[in-house]
Amino acid sequence: MKLQKAKREQVKLKIGVSGASGFGKTYSALLMGYGIVGDWSKIAVIDTENNSASLYSDLGDFNTLQLDAPYSPERYIDAIKVCEEAGIELLIIDSISHEWSGSGGCLEILDSLGGRFQDWAKLTPRHNKFIQKILQTNMHVITSTRRKQEYEISKNSKGRNEVNKLGTKEETREGFEYELTLSFEIINDKHLAKASKDRTQLFMDMPETVINEETGKTLRKWSMEGVNPIDDIKKQLETLKTREEIEAYYLTDDIKKYHKNEKVKSLFTNRAIKIETKKES
Repeated sequence: MKLQKAKREQVKLKIGVSGASGFGKTYSALLMGYGIVGDWSKIAVIDTENNSASLYSDLGDFNTLQLDAPYSPERYIDAIKVCEEAGIELLIIDSISHEWSGSGGCLEILDSLGGRFQDWAKLTPRHNKFIQKILQTNMHVITSTRRKQEYEISKNSKGRNEVNKLGTKEETREGFEYELTLSFEIINDKHLAKASKDRTQLFMDMPETVINEETGKTLRKWSMEGVNPIDDIKKQLETLKTREEIEAYYLTDDIKKYHKNEKVKSLFTNRAIKIETKKES
């Protein structure tokens, strides 16, 4: 446990796009995704919407993975792993609503367990693993989420029941958007969107806008402004002169979180080999 100076690192963007059916979530996500990575071949869509992403194949040569029911958290996680192994840089999950309320999704799983309050103790860890997979993957991720109108029945001044609109609600577990870097809500069929949560501070309290390639380019620039931690590690390794120093550095708290990163492990191995080669010569 130690204090250290705060610094901005390069980040992998985790973005949410939500809206009612027909508001342009898929199209918006594709344009924004291209603006972020600039290469259609590095984009993949996990499609739960009956191949709807393929309707936009004229945009570019992006990849699709059709995910059918059952929409369990584990099947989504497996699909994300397929995209990771294929070297995808930006993943669009269209949509995550099925994991929550679709056939074989969390709410159906809960019913199959008995639908009791205590059954959430079995289901919540499964759902959380799916969310953590999105947050921890080394890809940029854009998730789309359906929104539905919420209503409330109340008594009016005459004692009669009346139905009141409460606005729209995302079809996923409450609180998901707060895990994200940025969350856009598309508010109408003109595709205008507003930021409902924004750690970038680029879009919050700004006028509604249409999400497009320029949106992605702006986000890419923001994500690249920080310090690349792997470059920092490489620079630090160059200052180390002995194998013992390298081993001690590898065991520090700063490096432990990168122990599964193949690039970081290769940096340590190559530096150790270089030092041993110099000693032999």
